Amino acid sequence: MTAMTKSLTGASSPSLLKWNALDWSIIEKQVKRLQMRIAKAIREERYGKAKSLQWLLTHSVHAKLLAVKRVVQNKGGKTPGVDGVVWKFDKQKLQAVKDLKLRGYRTLPLRRIYIPKKNGKKRPLSIPVMRCRAQQALHLMSLEPISETLADKSTYGFRPKRSTADAIEHCFVALSRKMSPKWILEGDIHSCFDKISHEWLETNIPMNKKVLGKWFKAGYVEDGKTIPTTEGTPQGGIISPTLLLMTLRGLESTIKQAVSRRDKVNVVIYADDFIVTAKTKEILEQKVKPAIMEFLKERGLELSVEKTKVVHIDEGFNFLGQNIRKYDGKLLIKPSKESVKDFLENIRETIRSNKALKTEGLIRVLNPKIRGWANYHRHVVSKEVFYNVDFNIFWSLWRWANRRHPNKGRKWVKNKYFRSRRGQNWIFSALVRSKQGEKYSFDLIRAGETVIKRHTQIRRDAHPYDFAYYDYFLNRKMNRKPGWMKPAS
Repeated sequence: MTAMTKSLTGASSPSLLKWNALDWSIIEKQVKRLQMRIAKAIREERYGKAKSLQWLLTHSVHAKLLAVKRVVQNKGGKTPGVDGVVWKFDKQKLQAVKDLKLRGYRTLPLRRIYIPKKNGKKRPLSIPVMRCRAQQALHLMSLEPISETLADKSTYGFRPKRSTADAIEHCFVALSRKMSPKWILEGDIHSCFDKISHEWLETNIPMNKKVLGKWFKAGYVEDGKTIPTTEGTPQGGIISPTLLLMTLRGLESTIKQAVSRRDKVNVVIYADDFIVTAKTKEILEQKVKPAIMEFLKERGLELSVEKTKVVHIDEGFNFLGQNIRKYDGKLLIKPSKESVKDFLENIRETIRSNKALKTEGLIRVLNPKIRGWANYHRHVVSKEVFYNVDFNIFWSLWRWANRRHPNKGRKWVKNKYFRSRRGQNWIFSALVRSKQGEKYSFDLIRAGETVIKRHTQIRRDAHPYDFAYYDYFLNRKMNRKPGWMKPAS
């Protein structure tokens, strides 16, 4: 490994090393150093220098190792493309690093599957083969420092160190004051990934044009037929989110140029969803909306007629799973009714489909779901909603427990499946043994146990490829605390 860390292009062949013996911290530092140089070159408008550094990064063994690692550790790392190949073993991963070259690189068609949506429709998902995923991951490393440097400051989706909580906090800052704008345009881009113009992307994305063109022309396989693609970028592609981010770069400035400062216009963008605030409804309909439509048209995109609308803050609107609304002049952000409904339906279906599962097993399935959902909503006015969710989960578990023992009384069922803790008498629990052989109570967590804490919004100009913000991100990471606190037994 020592020889390999001497240069960015990699002096050693990865075939001589063991995958598990690689020092990933050193590899990541070397790649990050080069990414920060790319970002610096872009800030200084030295575009030729940035292009040279991109070439160096995409030919670096360190970057290739990280690209393969990302592909195999990704959620879809065990899902093959049309060739049926999956990199399971260390030997395959190291060989993949060795084969990750542009010379002789050919794409294969994507495998098309469909994922059901909430409205009954289906969302197409295109899955590239492993080597195409690795190439995308490799080129993403060289493109992300540029996208982060040039991205709109009010964009939060598909960006490192940013989250939906930052976008929601931005909404709070923009709408919470007495003199804040009252009207909001809820924007949604129709079939965003599927409609982006290939011509626009090839002209405006600063990366290897030949490779980008190969991905666009790969097509996809459906029902045994290969169908060519003339527009859009596949939703299953690793690099697709960043391509979308760069496609929408400039939307904020376009909107601001169409209005004056007195119009109280604020923009918050998350992926293909965005909101625009203004002092009056007419500003949004006559100035903002036409400017957005013209901006999108140039990129082959258009607004969704169904989902794009103008609302008053007293009526409220849903954004990223939260409901944002003013009550008697006070802004409250709560989990949306749709989010609560979908979550409870998921919990109920999980309980219904695990009728024969042991209590411990059911708790292990439910706890990550409850914890994850509660942590997502822990930055807004959620306590009352959390208690209501806990109440509904309790009744679902009570019915589950009684169905398992139709000949037993309610008191017997209560004593078997529920215990008392600190004055609470209905804690769904299982008695399990630790590795040391000691028995302890393994409890279902409650959403109401989540600590509500307002999120600190990220600085709008901060990104991880600027060394000036190194201490800022370090302090931000150290001050971050988990939302769910484990209760004492």
